[in-house]
Amino acid sequence: MAGLIDALYWRDPEGITEIKARAAAHSDLRKVAVSEALGKIAVILACKGGGVAQITVGDCVELAEAKDKARGPRAGTNKSLFYLLLHSMGIFPEDAPAAVRVFGRARGQLSVEQLVDRYELACRPVRNVLVDYLRERQPQLDYNSLSQLSLILCKSFWADLEAHHPGIDSLRLEPAVATAWKERMRTKVRRVRQADGSVSEVRSPRLVAVEDMARVRAFYLDITQWAVDDPARWAAWAVPCPISEAEANFDKEVRRRKARMDQRTRERLPVLPRLVAAVDAERKLAAARLATARAASPGTAFSVSDERWHRPQLPHAHATWADDVQGLRRNLNIEESNAFWTWATVEVLRHTGVRIEEMLELSHHGIVQYRLPSTGELVPLLQIAPSKTDEERLLLVTPELADVLSQIVRRVRDTTGAVPRVPAYDTHEKVWLPAMPWLFQYPRGGERRRMTPGGIRHLLRRALTSLGLTGSDGAPQAWTPHDFRRMFVTDAVANGLPPHIAQIICGHKDISTTMGYKAIYPDEAIEAHRAFIARRRALRPGQEYRTPTSEEWDDFLGHFERRKLSVGTCGRAFGTACVHEHACVRCAMLRPDPAQRPRLEEIRDNLIDRIAEAEREGWLGEIEGLRISLTGAQDKLAQLDAANTRRRHAVDLGVPTFRQIAVGTSKAARP
Repeated sequence: MAGLIDALYWRDPEGITEIKARAAAHSDLRKVAVSEALGKIAVILACKGGGVAQITVGDCVELAEAKDKARGPRAGTNKSLFYLLLHSMGIFPEDAPAAVRVFGRARGQLSVEQLVDRYELACRPVRNVLVDYLRERQPQLDYNSLSQLSLILCKSFWADLEAHHPGIDSLRLEPAVATAWKERMRTKVRRVRQADGSVSEVRSPRLVAVEDMARVRAFYLDITQWAVDDPARWAAWAVPCPISEAEANFDKEVRRRKARMDQRTRERLPVLPRLVAAVDAERKLAAARLATARAASPGTAFSVSDERWHRPQLPHAHATWADDVQGLRRNLNIEESNAFWTWATVEVLRHTGVRIEEMLELSHHGIVQYRLPSTGELVPLLQIAPSKTDEERLLLVTPELADVLSQIVRRVRDTTGAVPRVPAYDTHEKVWLPAMPWLFQYPRGGERRRMTPGGIRHLLRRALTSLGLTGSDGAPQAWTPHDFRRMFVTDAVANGLPPHIAQIICGHKDISTTMGYKAIYPDEAIEAHRAFIARRRALRPGQEYRTPTSEEWDDFLGHFERRKLSVGTCGRAFGTACVHEHACVRCAMLRPDPAQRPRLEEIRDNLIDRIAEAEREGWLGEIEGLRISLTGAQDKLAQLDAANTRRRHAVDLGVPTFRQIAVGTSKAARP
């Protein structure tokens, strides 16, 4: 390739010299990457003729596509340094893309026909109905929702039916076919490798099965409704829906999901400080490791924080490499970059509670200031670009968040002191965004790129793996960027932030969504109960809550001993005297003991004999008192009988039967 460059140097020496000068201005470029870029430019000159100034965007795209066919899409399109060097010369039109990747793998949105044809449906009439249905729904949905709906209707529904029932050509499903499909929708199959090397299939429930079936049910109901307005187009496909309303009702699933998410938040919020401390320590250690390795001479050993390293002699190495004590050669530049962006991701997510796509769309333009009209104080604000709800919002920048943002800005600045403007690809909407000074950007192969959601998740997984966190089931904890959003809401509301303010900060349209993010902790109920008790004690006399003396405590315990009687227990209150002058049989506070029933019967019989004796002897003054005592004894025996009856027999509450409440009866003869 070097010979080709030298051979073409005579054709345009000024252009080749300028390209080499622009490449040399980038000190972070590897010599291999510069040589490969110059070789690609030489290939274009050899094939198209002319000089460097005559190279067009189409020539670059043609070269990229040729390399895609020869070596695969990942080999040719990603290495776009040659295009960047040509673009920096100003030979392309002003509307030329900033990177040749625009013409590569990220080819934009697919049409409705392409979305459906991805799944190669055999029945063309049903395929056409699905295309028409998705086209009708397209104006109401964003591209990501439309793509998900096509996946459910085409792959999960109709492609699955064609795979298990070849030749099916009607939306009217037989009961057995519909039942089998719904059973497959409710479960998923995972292949697990056993210890002996064999692979077994494990079935587990699908958490989103009810929601997917609700979308299929909506597909049937929409066609039925549209058939009324446009029968010529939809009436032929208006058939009974195989999914009942109960099967598509996911209220219970919403409650289960809420319980699962609350459990995730309860498990992760207490260990969040450990994660924050771990990523911060790893960032500082990686930076110190890289700085020490750069200061060390090649072929010498160095140590950082009780770690022993050796820097090898690599004359053509662009990055800083070092060998650890196990002899593993590691790229310290990449490790330092990963450690920094892991720390930045954790800090931004936990301080703002933004979605991952909102975090990646943070730009240098979004850091603004607002002067309070009352005090004139300048308040830093962070502008969140519209995402899910299509509404932008402003967040107050705390001192901790301001420190993180300042370090990010210092890191991504170029040699001129400005944050480079980088084009970005929206992975959800499948469109290229205009070049912006994104905060989460990194250099790669001479080109700056914005970070992707997949890269952020990869950094979080690596940090959690090194930390070794486990959940309640003993398995390693898997964190997602959305977990930080739930923890932010839970922590904010628990510390006194009004829920409607948390709703505004999170950008929710409904406050119930915000409260759904909040995990309920048992200590909240405990603290509320303790506060209630404290308020109640403040309203009652203070002497009631003093520490009792030994004499008072002994008197309190002795009260329960003095309540024991021969036929039961006295139920009078503590500190009160007997109001019946110890005529316990007559007292309503006596709780008879079932084991003392013979003694009560003996007292009753004795009272009957004494009344008979008093009547015989003419002791009329004692008869009235004896009869009152006899009534009390008989009442205590009746209480014991009633208690025994309740234990042995069920009580008929008189609940009416169906025949008693039926509106009418049928006179048809029973078989």
